[in-house]
Amino acid sequence: MFQDKEKFNRELTQFLDASPTPFHAVSSIVSMLEKAGFTELCETEEWTLTIGSKHFVTRNGSSVIAFIVGQEALLDTGIKMVGAHTDSPCLMVKPQPEITRHGYLQLGVEVYGGALLNPWFDRDLSIAGRVVYQDSSGQLKQKLVDFKRAVATIPSLAIHLDREANTGHSVNAQTDIPPILMQATNGSANFRELLADQFLQDDEKVIDYDLCFYDTQPAAAIGLHDEFIASARLDNLLSCFIGTQALINNDAQQTCMVVCNDHEEVGSVSAVGADGPFLEAITARLCGADGSATSISRVISKSLMISCDNAHATHPNFPQKHDSAHMPSLNGGPVVKVNVKQRYATSSVTSSLFKQLCESVDVPVQSFVSRSDLGCGSTIGPITSARLGVATLDVGIPQLAMHSCREMTGAEDPLRLAKVLLAFFTSSASNTVDVE
Repeated sequence: MFQDKEKFNRELTQFLDASPTPFHAVSSIVSMLEKAGFTELCETEEWTLTIGSKHFVTRNGSSVIAFIVGQEALLDTGIKMVGAHTDSPCLMVKPQPEITRHGYLQLGVEVYGGALLNPWFDRDLSIAGRVVYQDSSGQLKQKLVDFKRAVATIPSLAIHLDREANTGHSVNAQTDIPPILMQATNGSANFRELLADQFLQDDEKVIDYDLCFYDTQPAAAIGLHDEFIASARLDNLLSCFIGTQALINNDAQQTCMVVCNDHEEVGSVSAVGADGPFLEAITARLCGADGSATSISRVISKSLMISCDNAHATHPNFPQKHDSAHMPSLNGGPVVKVNVKQRYATSSVTSSLFKQLCESVDVPVQSFVSRSDLGCGSTIGPITSARLGVATLDVGIPQLAMHSCREMTGAEDPLRLAKVLLAFFTSSASNTVDVE
């Protein structure tokens, strides 16, 4: 299982290219799950869960939880959980986006998450997301849309007109980055009408949307020996793909789950984010008829969450940005992320369990701690741990150019993490460590 690196990475890059938005990512994940025999459950209906059954639940079309009901009792084993997030920093189209000036139609955008803005300039950009529309009978419906070709760009200002472009230029998110969509030779244009012309029937109209720009350059193997992978949205669709692959390839002796939440990049506070009730609700229903607070607490006390979100690899041009004893490298193995301020949820116990798993499948493991004079990002790990009370650790594949529209990781590490997560799901070892 998980021996062919080239095949694994090829399927990974196909997933990345097919998933320009969280909605498309969930659609891609659902396709993988359904192909593996998982069936969808609806939160509004009664569930009948049987041993060995495989299911998934979606919310908002942008978050998904998938699980396999194990053969062993939850009160004995708990739930083995892997978490990731479906969203990535991007440029979201505003509700009234039309900007017509100097012969161009531009679209106003709002920056989603902590995006690096400079890399968005001079890219061939497309638009994708969800459209809510009214059909001919007046009913509201929704559909995923994707132009699937370059339809816009954000041109840089020539250096002749900005002599400080390479030394002191900053990007104004309001005025500097509205992409050019087309020439406005016939006056003003209505973006909703343009969407309707592209994606709807003549008697249908766009009511609203959740749309973002994305770079059309496909994911690729790069490096003289193809030792790297370059793509948009590696943070954190890489972890979503790996976690899903590990889930669908395990033998389900114990109950296993993958949680892919939206809205991590903006704080996770939503009905579908990690700081919302989605995972708690599904966990309670997994506990069945005896889903009392007591039984849920007992199950959670036996459970373990591995929160997977990419880690900062050491940049060769900026090694001083890392603690000298904690400098992860691409293709050096998955990274255990630690922060005493609880920006990461790793403890010595959960770290030890993960390192033991890595050793069992001969996978190298690295550690990351930020410099003491620098802050660090966070993940769904601490949020999930706090809401559920579940033992958690934060790990991730090392990458460069995090939060750029084009990121980079090692070609060896995705398969390595998949092997570790598969070992986690299939191991009969306890999720906890006994205290003497």
